[in-house]
This record gives sequence, C-alpha cells and structure tokens, in this order.
Amino acid sequence: MRFRRCWLPAFLLASLTATAADAPIQGFPPTLAPADLVLRDASIATLDPLQPHAQALAVKDGKIAALGSDEAIAHYIGPHTKVLDLHGAFVTPGFIEGHGHLLDTGDSLMQLNVGMAPNWDAIVAMVKAAVAKAKPGEWIVGQGWQQSKWDKVPQPNIDGLPLPASLDAVSPNNPVLLAHTSGHAIYANAMALKLAGIGHDTPDPVGGSIVRDAQGNAIGALRDTAGDAVYAAYNRYLASLPPQELAARKEQSLKLAMQNEVSKGITGFVDMGEDFKTIDWLKQQAGKGFPLRLYVNVGVLDVASLDKNLAKYRTIGFADDHFTVRGVGEDVSDGALGTHSAWFLKPYDDAPGVTGKNVTPMSTLAQIARIAARDGFQVSIHAIGDRANREVLDMYQQIFAEDPAAHALRWRIEHAQHLAPADIPRFAQMGVIASMQSIHACSDAPYVVPHLGEQRAKEGAYVWHTLIDSGAMVLDGSDTPVEDTNPIAGFYCAVTRDNGRGQRFFPAQVKTRMQALRSYTWNNAYALFEDHQLGSLSPGKLADLVVFSSNLLTIPDDQILRTRVLYTVVGGKVVYQRKGAEAWRSGQLFKAMPEFAHVN
Repeated sequence: MRFRRCWLPAFLLASLTATAADAPIQGFPPTLAPADLVLRDASIATLDPLQPHAQALAVKDGKIAALGSDEAIAHYIGPHTKVLDLHGAFVTPGFIEGHGHLLDTGDSLMQLNVGMAPNWDAIVAMVKAAVAKAKPGEWIVGQGWQQSKWDKVPQPNIDGLPLPASLDAVSPNNPVLLAHTSGHAIYANAMALKLAGIGHDTPDPVGGSIVRDAQGNAIGALRDTAGDAVYAAYNRYLASLPPQELAARKEQSLKLAMQNEVSKGITGFVDMGEDFKTIDWLKQQAGKGFPLRLYVNVGVLDVASLDKNLAKYRTIGFADDHFTVRGVGEDVSDGALGTHSAWFLKPYDDAPGVTGKNVTPMSTLAQIARIAARDGFQVSIHAIGDRANREVLDMYQQIFAEDPAAHALRWRIEHAQHLAPADIPRFAQMGVIASMQSIHACSDAPYVVPHLGEQRAKEGAYVWHTLIDSGAMVLDGSDTPVEDTNPIAGFYCAVTRDNGRGQRFFPAQVKTRMQALRSYTWNNAYALFEDHQLGSLSPGKLADLVVFSSNLLTIPDDQILRTRVLYTVVGGKVVYQRKGAEAWRSGQLFKAMPEFAHVN
C-alpha cells in the first residue's frame, strides 16, 4: 500500500518536535500513543531541510512519528517501547543500493571468490582445491577476477590473459566457469568450452569476441556475448539436478543476499534485469516476508515477450511496500572498460583500432524503450563508453520528442562512466538520471589513463561533480556482486577518489560529504518514485534508517573505512544488529568492540 500523506497531522508533529528541541514543552497533548521504537542520544542527519538535525526520533506503525530532542521524544516512550540509547552514534536515512544484482550476489557468496586471488596462479590453486572436493562432471564456478589487478602478468599470455594449460591440468574432468569482475567476460576451461560447443572454427558472435592464440585456438577467455554459450551449458547442468536441490539453492542464494545487504546498512535494493519467471518467484518470496525493500527491473530476453507481458507485471508496494516492479533494465549498449569492450568514439590508447562493442543493437534498445514508455515503465540502460552514452542519450531524446509523457518516467543511464564533454549537460537538460557507482572509479583508476589517455580521462571519466553542478540527478550503488555492496567503501571513494595506492584519481570530481550521502539515500529514493516516503527522516515517512559507528559527515577521511553498521532498521523493525552493538549502547564499547576504538 503506497503511503498517502496526511498533511495536517504531519505538520502538527513537525511543529511540536521542532519546538520541543529548543524550548520546554508547553501545551503538549495529554496523551500520545506510545512509540514502537525510540532512538535517543544520537546524531541524526535527517536530510529534511525543515529539520536537518535531531537528537532522537520515535517510530510508530513503521513510520517516523516525531523527531527532536531526547526530552521531547521521551513523551513517546511507553512500557513496551523498544529504546535504543546510541551514545552519540550517527543515524541516517536507510541506504538504498542503487544498482545491483540480488541473486547473482547470493550466488557469488556460494561460489569461489577469485577476486581475492592476487594472480592467476592463485586462481588455479583455488580451482584445484575445489576440484578435490567435487564430483566428476560437477561445475566449478567463481567470479571476481580482474587481470589488471594481478600482482604479476601470467606467462605466456594473450592481452594479459593466461593460456589455458595450467587451468586445464588441475580440472580435466570438471567444467570451470570464472566470471570477470565486470560481468562482461569469463574464463572457461577446455571441458566447459567443449560442452558449450566452442572450438577453433567457432565464429565470434554478434556483440562478443573469443580470445584466441596465434594458431586461432580459443584460450578460454570469452568477452560479452561470446560467454553466453558457456552459461547455457552451465544452465543445462543445473536443469539436470533434482528439483529439490535447485529450489534449495535458489532459496539459499536469496537468503544470503538479503542477509548480506541488511548487514551493510542497505534498506532498499534496485535489482537489475530479472526475467518474468524469476519475478514471479521473487513476488512469492516477498509475500512470505523480506527484510529489505526490493525494486525489480524486468530484464529483456525476448522483445516479443516483453511487448506481450510487461504491462501486467507492474507492481507497486506489494507486501507492505517491500516489492515493486516498475522498471525495465539493465539492457546493455556496450561492454566494460576493463575488457576493452566499452564503446568509445575514438580507439583505446593502448589498443589502436579498437573502439569497443555495441553489445545490444541500438534498434533493439529503442524497441524496448518504446514498449516501456507505452506501459509507463522506467528504462535503465547500461552505457560505459562515451559513444554508448551518446547513442543512448540520442535515442532517449528521440523518444521524448515522440512521446513527451516519457519525460516523467525518470529514465536512467546505468554507469555513465565515460562521457564526451558535449554530452555532460544533456543529462540535466533531458532529465536523465546518471546511475553511477562511485566505487568503480577507485577500482578502475589504475587502468583508466592507460586505456584512454590523460585528456579523455580528465574530461569525462566518472565526472560526478561536473554532473551534479550541471543539475543532473546522480545516484550511487555498487553493482554488486561486481563490487562489494558495502556503501562505506562507495562513500569513501565518492569523497576522496583514493585509488588505494596513495593517489587520488582526478580529485576535482569528488563529491561533498552531503552529496555522497544524498546519492545513496534521497537521490536513490527519487529515482524509484519513493521520495515521498523514503530518502529522508521526516514525520510520516517510512522508518528506514541506519545507525553507524562514526559520523560520516565529519570524521577525517582516513577513518571513513573503519566505520561500521550498528543497526539496520526497515519499517521500524531492527533487521540487523551488529554483534557487540549492545556494548555500544551500554557504554562498554572499547571492551567489547575493539575495532571501534577510533570512534570519538
């Protein structure tokens, strides 16, 4: 059920709490319904311009009842009110993951995390250990590798990618599928290639490429759509498993993903690109209860099916505002920078003649966008390179001209990582949302300049500050599992652009602390059409909030990454409590939680 604002009570509550914060309470109503939850002795950043700061707040029936001083909010405490004394801890609106992949995140928590490996040899060792525990024929699946981050280049190699001998040697009887951190490439061993039907004479598919050695043999690295055949083979394997095992895997993936999100302060999650069957299943699960709010985008496997079914999948606020479907995405216009498949206007500096790829034809993306406009759906299209962004902006502009009502649908470009200077002001002019992930800038920083050159990188790489100054709406998120969903890391990158090697990546583009906080909260709520009930802490809004160990708006840069989530609250319910958080409340912080010794 969507929240309908009752203006008179909200106005009276706001007036009462504002007065109570500064003066003795006079004429206070003789009876107040006791709150379900009260937070007090806190430092609350509300993001509400009418009352930017508060010391305490009260929650009733899943919504903010009042904010003000400890003294004022004490009137809401009854015999059954849960009270959290926070000893100055920092409270913000709930963080919304602006762009992620929920079930992929859950799957990643059950697979090999090869992103932790320092080099290819370590990845091979991880696969070898997994093979030792597996049955013959069982797939070994992992994700997270990024060759530009390895501490040594594999020898021999093709474009920095290893030849297959070492991987094939440790896994002769088990197919192996290892996904690149970007999701735009995989590495497969010989058995997986065989099951996928990929050999010496297999042509490159549209929108993808097979990396080959000097003799034309596939080495195992497959970029963009070239990996689809391997995924299809893996899906055939999964389909052969007992239905009970498949169901248990899926439920465990969802459970792990949800637990992971709320433990990191995420109260809402924008899930990119689920098929209709998965959406049906997720809706069933939502009916049983979710700890966070899920906003699902329909992924397009077949345009004809989208045309036929999209309208009937529109769902707003199901399961007490925990499940919504009103977007289409993330359909991809290009690949990724790290795989030289992001689509650029000019060739890569370190790959002359290569400009990247248009993965999904622009004509197909335009078909999808027109169907979405017809049915009143938001559109979110992946674009990383400057040409990809220009092509999507041009397509949006044409559809807006044909159908002015589409302007109100808050269409987005996902990532918007590299922009031609002439296209930067178009986001604000057209009302297109830049759905960016700050953490990508810090992760990609080591290879951006080698790939693009100093000038292109300076003018157009991750230009959050310039976009915000132009009036554009800029979001934040992690693209989990591409990056860890932890918003503290994203916040740190947004305000420092520290690449982890003692260098700041074009620091003129940093966000202010408040801009970074808004990107993760109010801006994401706006992009979801939820700014009327989420994104700030105001009387009448849904009580989604996070309690942090440190004040993200004031602590020194070098302490941001040491900040921890103490509590995550969704709809007034504590859905996550950090082990030791009670010690924080009792004042025994340093004995019970030594990792918080930096907190003032």
